[in-house]
Parts: sequence; C-alpha cells; structure tokens
Amino acid sequence: MASWLDKIKWNNEGLVPVIVQELDTGQVLMHAWMNRESLQQTRNSGKAVFWSRSRQSLWTKGESSGHFQLVESIKLDCDFDTLLITVKQEGGMACHTGRHHCFFMTLSDDEWQTTEPVLKDPHDIYK
Repeated sequence: MASWLDKIKWNNEGLVPVIVQELDTGQVLMHAWMNRESLQQTRNSGKAVFWSRSRQSLWTKGESSGHFQLVESIKLDCDFDTLLITVKQEGGMACHTGRHHCFFMTLSDDEWQTTEPVLKDPHDIYK
C-alpha cells in the first residue's frame, strides 16, 4: 500500500514547495520547503515543520521566536507538486523581519517598495 507521502512529486532534492496561508484572514504568510520528514512531523505534531535549505536541517516555525504555526489543513495541488498549508499564526508574525507576513515588498515604478510595517524589532524577537 502506497503512503500518502508517495503521492507527492518531490523535486530532485527531495523537497516540495509549501505556501502557508493564515486561516482567519486568507493572507499568504510565507513560502517554505518541506521534505518527507518535515511533512510527517507537521502532520504528527500539528505545528508547521519545514526544511531549511541554508542550514540543511529541520526547523519548527516558531522554535526561536515563539510564533508557532498551528496547522489547520494540508492540501496538495492538482499537479501533486505544491502544498498549501492553512495555519493559525501565533504571535501575529510569520516573518523573521518582524512583519505579519513575508510578502512585504511591492513592485512600483520598477522599484521594490516596502509596504508592510515592522511589528516588532527582530533583535527583540531573536535574543
């Protein structure tokens, strides 16, 4: 019997892109990557666990900041190659820059403009 994990089309590095969306607002909070182990841990724990490509290790969102993502649903797209995870975002911040979400730069007149405020200084978050 095939595992539910086997339905996913993992890339050559064994990863799948993940879009993280806030349940209550519908806001896209961030994009991340998962491998089989992080997805299994996410399903088992109910907290979002991702794969850090820079550190080459698992990381639970919120382990350093306290801003955990409590998973409400995990969905797989029609091509079986992208996940959408809806979460309840603890602490009101998903971005390591101290913003509510990671998509705070807007292209305007051929320049990137910061369009979202910093809610908390990252130095105060990651002491």
